[in-house]
Amino acid sequence: MRITFAPWGESLGELMEVARRAEAAGAEVIWVPELHRSATVTAAALATATRRARIGTAIALAFTRSPMITALEALDIDELSDGRFVLGLGTGVRRLNEDWHNASFGKPAGHMRETVRNIRHFWESCTTGAEIALTGEYEPMRMRGYERPFGVRRTDIPIYLAAMGPVMTRLAGAIGDGWISHELCSPRYLQELILPELEAGIVQVEGKRREDFDVVVSACCSVADDRRTAVSRVSGLVGFYASVRTYADFFDFHGLADQQQAVIDAFRQGRGADYLADSVSPEMVDALTMTGTREAVAERIAGYAGKADSVKLSPPTHGIAPAEIRAAQNEILSLIADIAGSTS
Repeated sequence: MRITFAPWGESLGELMEVARRAEAAGAEVIWVPELHRSATVTAAALATATRRARIGTAIALAFTRSPMITALEALDIDELSDGRFVLGLGTGVRRLNEDWHNASFGKPAGHMRETVRNIRHFWESCTTGAEIALTGEYEPMRMRGYERPFGVRRTDIPIYLAAMGPVMTRLAGAIGDGWISHELCSPRYLQELILPELEAGIVQVEGKRREDFDVVVSACCSVADDRRTAVSRVSGLVGFYASVRTYADFFDFHGLADQQQAVIDAFRQGRGADYLADSVSPEMVDALTMTGTREAVAERIAGYAGKADSVKLSPPTHGIAPAEIRAAQNEILSLIADIAGSTS
């Protein structure tokens, strides 16, 4: 499996420095999210800070930009990184799209299919001057007289899709170059619910093979010799996601429906979503995160072997002070160096 990393930093400068350290430790891809920063701007910054590792968005919101803007930003980052960019896209939820961004949502699978089609078509034709006339329910695209006056680094930048439900997961297998999991994804969930849907999508495309597709599982890590410290650092992140009813089936799959409800009850009583750690049970932490000593976490990561192609490690970030996040992140970078056999 490829070991990849999602860094944390209070500033872009800190993120760039952590990305350099992760690359030196042996991380093969550096992933950046989109919520408190722009994923594409952050990816561009990290592209200039690194030399070997690929740079990916995990994820950029697909519907809050036009497909053309997304395509242009991807081309620019690919140029900055000398062909190391991976465009990871996700739908987000309806409320985020419509209330936060005033963006249309519709049926997310159909919307995503048209978005990816447009991006790839633009990459292929943007330097030719050819007319673009794409129909669609969500993303029709009509362009005449446009010709990009300079070349592109690649017209086949990989597109990975984030998905949880069966329809979107099958779509990822059919039209994506890879799939990116939710921040909480156990090996059993991956094996039993995700891989069959991905494979069902892959076989829809003639000539496409599973080995050509990158399954990226996300693993939030909290590494410490003292178990209490490790658990306290990561519980806030579990509580953050448990507060979202959309993930009810996910928690129920792991036998954690009652524990999730306890978190939701605490959230309804007025606690902020980042401050639910003391409502999170140890069973939730053990089932859904990589928590414990370095040896224990390395063993948990190995549990994805034969299921995932890449593991995206990330530090806990919810409800803890920056100093604690940095300490957790430093432990992960050291672990990556151990796994990769290099020196951070």
